Amino acid sequence: MKQSLHQLSNHQEFISRHVGPDAEETRQMLEYLGLSSLDELLEQTVPKKIRLPEPLNIPSARSEQQALDDIRRYADSNKVFKSYIGMGYYSVKTPTVILRNVLENPGWYTAYTPYQPEIAQGRLEAILTYQQMTIDLTGMELASASLLDEATAAAEAMAMAKRVSKNKKSNQFFVDENAYPQVIDVIKTRAEHYGFELVIGPVSDAVNHDVFGAFVQYTDRTGEVIDLENIIKGLQEKKAIVAVGADIMSLVMLKAPGEMGADIVLGSSQRFGVPVGFGGPHAAFFATREKHKRAIPGRIIGVSIDSNEKTAYRMAMQTREQHIRREKATSNICTAQVLLANIAAFYAVYHGPEGLKQIAYRIHRLAGILAHALKDAGVSVVNQSYFDTLTLDVADKRDDIIARATEAEINLRIDTNGQVGLSIDETTNPGDIQTLYYVLTGDDAKLDIAALDTRAQEHESFEVGLLRTSEILQHPTFNTHHSETEMLRYLKHLENKDLSLTHAMIALGSCTMKLNATSEMLPITWPGFSQIHPFAPSDQTLGYQQMIEELEGWLVEITGYDAVSMQPNSGAQGEYAGLLAIKKYHESRGEGHRNICLIPSSAHGTNPASAQMANMKVVIVNCDDQGNVDFDDLKAKAEEVSENLSCLMVTYPSTHGVYEEAIKDICALIHEHGGQVYMDGANMNAQVGITSPGLMGSDVSHLNLHKTFAIPHGGGGPGVGPIGVKEHLKPFLPNHSVRKVLNTDESNGAVSAAPYGSAGVLPISWMYVAMLGQQGLEHSTKVALLSANYLTKKLSDHYPILYTGRNNKVAHECIVDLRPIKAETGVTEVDIAKRLMDYGFHAPTMSFPVAGTLMIEPTESEPLCEIERFAEAMIAIKAEVEKVRSGEWAADNNPLCNAPHTQVDLLNWDKPYSIKEGIYPVEGQEDRKLWPRVNRIDDVYGDRNLMCACPSPEDYR
Repeated sequence: MKQSLHQLSNHQEFISRHVGPDAEETRQMLEYLGLSSLDELLEQTVPKKIRLPEPLNIPSARSEQQALDDIRRYADSNKVFKSYIGMGYYSVKTPTVILRNVLENPGWYTAYTPYQPEIAQGRLEAILTYQQMTIDLTGMELASASLLDEATAAAEAMAMAKRVSKNKKSNQFFVDENAYPQVIDVIKTRAEHYGFELVIGPVSDAVNHDVFGAFVQYTDRTGEVIDLENIIKGLQEKKAIVAVGADIMSLVMLKAPGEMGADIVLGSSQRFGVPVGFGGPHAAFFATREKHKRAIPGRIIGVSIDSNEKTAYRMAMQTREQHIRREKATSNICTAQVLLANIAAFYAVYHGPEGLKQIAYRIHRLAGILAHALKDAGVSVVNQSYFDTLTLDVADKRDDIIARATEAEINLRIDTNGQVGLSIDETTNPGDIQTLYYVLTGDDAKLDIAALDTRAQEHESFEVGLLRTSEILQHPTFNTHHSETEMLRYLKHLENKDLSLTHAMIALGSCTMKLNATSEMLPITWPGFSQIHPFAPSDQTLGYQQMIEELEGWLVEITGYDAVSMQPNSGAQGEYAGLLAIKKYHESRGEGHRNICLIPSSAHGTNPASAQMANMKVVIVNCDDQGNVDFDDLKAKAEEVSENLSCLMVTYPSTHGVYEEAIKDICALIHEHGGQVYMDGANMNAQVGITSPGLMGSDVSHLNLHKTFAIPHGGGGPGVGPIGVKEHLKPFLPNHSVRKVLNTDESNGAVSAAPYGSAGVLPISWMYVAMLGQQGLEHSTKVALLSANYLTKKLSDHYPILYTGRNNKVAHECIVDLRPIKAETGVTEVDIAKRLMDYGFHAPTMSFPVAGTLMIEPTESEPLCEIERFAEAMIAIKAEVEKVRSGEWAADNNPLCNAPHTQVDLLNWDKPYSIKEGIYPVEGQEDRKLWPRVNRIDDVYGDRNLMCACPSPEDYR
C-alpha cells in the first residue's frame, strides 16, 4: 500500500498518542450517538454564540522528538551556575533511587488525591511518614500533609494565629525583618486583604508590641542563629501565637523550635532531595500543637482501622475547611504538595537519622572552614552565629567580588546594603570552598582545609544550648531502608498498594485525569530546568524566560485574555490572585467599596473561601432544576447589591457538567452593574479550541495546568494555577520583591514564594501544547465531549443522569444520580464507590456537586476499550443492586456493603456469596487484579481516635 510522506509523518504525531479513541473507535462512538461527525456533536452541544469564530492561532503540532529538541534548546540556554544564594532554595542531591522510582515514575506521579484510601495506602503511608518526619524535626505534636510553599505557609500561620490567639483585641502581626524577603512579601499581600497591621522589625523588639501573633525566622536571612525561647515566652505571655520559619536541614543539628515553646513551626522541605527547579514545586512543612488541630490549614493523614480491625491510613481531618465553613473560612487550601512531600520523606528514610546528621554536620563544618578562612583574610563576617549561611560586609569590594563570582560561574546573595551572602549546601565540597575563598578575597593561596576544620570544630558557631540534644527519626521506617536494594523494595512495596493511571482510567469529574505523557515529563529533570535557582540573575535564565513567555502567549490565545501570570501555584491560589486583581481594579477607579461577590450554590468550596480571604462578602445565587445559574435570582441579587457589586464567580461549563446557554447574558448583566466576572477554570478541558472565557465575556480565570494542560496530579499535588486576565486587569497581576516579573506593576505584592510559582513543571504544559498544536488541542476537546456523551448514554439506561444541556447532551462530564438507589435499597454512593475497587477502578468524584451522586469524566485520553470496561463495571454494579432490591442478597451482607474485598478475606471466606462474585465480578480480571490492601476503613473510629503519626513498631508487627 502506497502512502504519501505527509501520511507517514502524521503517523508519528503526538495527537494519536494522546487521544485514546482512534478513527474507527471515534466513528463507532459517533454512530452510537446518532451523529455523523465530531462537528455535529459540537453543533448539538455547545451554544453557537460562544463558539470561536476562527481556529486558535497556535503553531502546528510538533513530533515528540522535534518538541524535545526545541525545549532542549531552552534548557541549554539557561546557565547552570553553582548557586549559593540560599534564601530558602538550595542545590540538592536527589538520591537516584528516588529520582528514577518516584519523581520519574508514573506509578507515583499519575495517582490521584487519596479520597479513596483503600487503594491509596502506599502514598498515604508515605505522607504519614512525612508528617512523622516533620513532628520529629520541629519538636511539635501535630503536622499536616504539606502546604504549597514556605511563604504561603507563613501567611497561613498568620491567619491561623488570628483565629486561635486569645489576644482578640489586637489586629497587629509582628514579622521578623530578617525573614526571607519573599516570605515577608506574601505575608504583606495576605495581611493587606485580611485588614491586619504588620509590624516589621528586629526579632528582639517583638515583645514590645501588642500583637496577636508573630513570625520569626530560624535561621534568618543573614544566617544568624539565636535562642528564641525567651522571645517566644514573652510573646506568649501577651497571648500572642508564635510561628517560627525553620530551615529543615538545620533542624537536624539545631534545637527544635518546639522545644523552645513555639506554637507553629513551618518551612520548606525542598532541601530534602527536591530539585530547586526555578522555585518549585516544593512542599512546605507545617506543624503545631495538638490543641490547635482544628485550626491547622490543609490536610492531615491519620491512622484508623478497617472492617477487619487492621491498621489503615486515611485523610483524617480533611480540614479543607472551605467546604464546611465556606465564606467563613480562613484558608482556601484544598491540596497538598504530595509528590514533593513524598520525595522529602523518602530522602529522610533513605539517609536515616545518622545519614542526615552527616549531611547537616558536613554543611556546617564547610561553612565554618570558610568563615575562619575569611576572617583570617580580614573579611568582616556580619552574623555572629551560623549554621550554613554567612553574610559579609564587603563595602567597596563588592563589584570585584561579583565579577570574580561571574567568572567562576558562581551566584552569591547580593544584598541591597552593600553586603553579600552565601549558603553552603549538601552539594558543596572542599574544592568549592577554595573557589569561594578566592572569589570573596581575590587571594588564590591554597587553604589548609584540615587545619581550618580543626579550628571550626573548636569554635562555637552558635550558643551551646542551641545544639540539638533530642533524638530524631527513631521510628523503624527511618532506620531500615538504607541500602539501595532495601530502598528500592520499600518504594515498590508502597507503589504496589496504590491505583494510578498505570492501572486504569480514573474517571473523576472536574479533575480531568488525562494522559501525562512521558515526553512531557522528560524535561523536568534535565539540569537546565531542575537546577536553576529562582533568584539567579536574569541573564542566566533566558531559556526559562523564553519558554514561560511562549507558554503564556499560547495560554493567552487559548483563553481569549490579554495577559497571564504564572505565579499562583494551585487552583485555589489562582482564585485568590484573580480576586485580588479585581479588588485592586475597583480601588484604582475609586470604587474600593465594591466588596460583594456573587457565587452560585453549586460552586466549589474554594470559591467562597477565596472571596473571604480577599475581604469580600459572599452572596449565594440559586441554581435552577437543570443545574444552571438561576438567571432571575442572579438578576435580582445583582440589582440589590449593584452599588457594591465586585464580581461574580462562575464555573464554565457549569459544575454540573453543562454548557449554560445564558453565559454571555450572565457576564453582560454583571458588567451592567459595574462588576467583574471571575470564571473558574476547573472545566477548561471542555473549552480549549472551541470557545474561551474571554469570548464569553469574563474578565479573569485561573487555569488548572494539572488538569487541562497535563501536569500530573502526583497523588494530590503539585498543582499549578496561573491566571489569565483582560487588559484592564493586567496592571494588577502579582509581582515579586526579589525578582521582578516582566510586564507587571512593580508595586504589586506576591501571592507565592517564587516569581513564577511552580516553574519547574511548566515544561510539561509547554510540551503538551507544542506536541498537540492547534489541531490537536481542538481535537482533544472534541473527543473529551464525545467520550463523555458516549459514556453518559451507555449509563443512562441503568442510572438517572442528573443534568443535561441542549439536545440532551453533556459537556465533558456527567452526574449519575444514586439517591433513588439509596432510598429504595439502602445501597449508598459510598458502597458503589468502594465496589468499583473490586472491578479495578477508582471511583468518580463522589457527592460533589450534589450529595449522593457520582460525577464522571472519561477524558480524551482513554481508548474505547477502557470506557467500555468502566461502563460494564457500572452496569454490573447496577445488576448487583437489583439483587439486593429483590432480596436475593441480604441488605446488610452483600458484595456492595462489604466492598472492597482483599486477599485477607480469602483466608477465611465467610460471605453468603461466592469468592468469584466478590473478588472477580467480571471476566478477565484474573491477570490484572489490583488488590486493595485494606478493607473498608472506619472513618468514625479514626476521627474518635485521632492519630496523625506513624504507628508504633508493635502496630506494624
